[in-house]
Amino acid sequence: MKTWEHYEHTADIGIRGYGDSLEEAFEAVAIALFDVIVDVNKIEKKEVREIEVEGDDLESLLYNFLEELLVIHDIEGLVFRDFEVKIEKVNGKYRLKAKAYGEKFDPEKHEPKEEVKAITYHDMKIEQLPDGRWTAQLVPDI
Repeated sequence: MKTWEHYEHTADIGIRGYGDSLEEAFEAVAIALFDVIVDVNKIEKKEVREIEVEGDDLESLLYNFLEELLVIHDIEGLVFRDFEVKIEKVNGKYRLKAKAYGEKFDPEKHEPKEEVKAITYHDMKIEQLPDGRWTAQLVPDI
């Protein structure tokens, strides 16, 4: 089961996702990212975008995934609330394929919160917990 949370970090806000798998943790931290921007509970799954990114390691993969989502948000004006992520290792690199579900941003409906300017590596951690679950976290630039 995937869950997510925000955590206090000096003047910023951190985002953290948990999942029974690495993929679920990535999905959850993506939901946490969009909940910094808007109220994700008000987003309907009206549109889908397919995303493919690569990374040399899990940290760069997470960065590239969230950065691509932020670019789509900035260019197309979409906000997302649900994700289907698949991760595989091919020729020593990580590859992520995802579907992102959401809709066009509507300030009256989605209750804007903060503007996320960029994804960062600040406080980024991806790890498997002692109970076997996964967590992924970072502090985006707000």
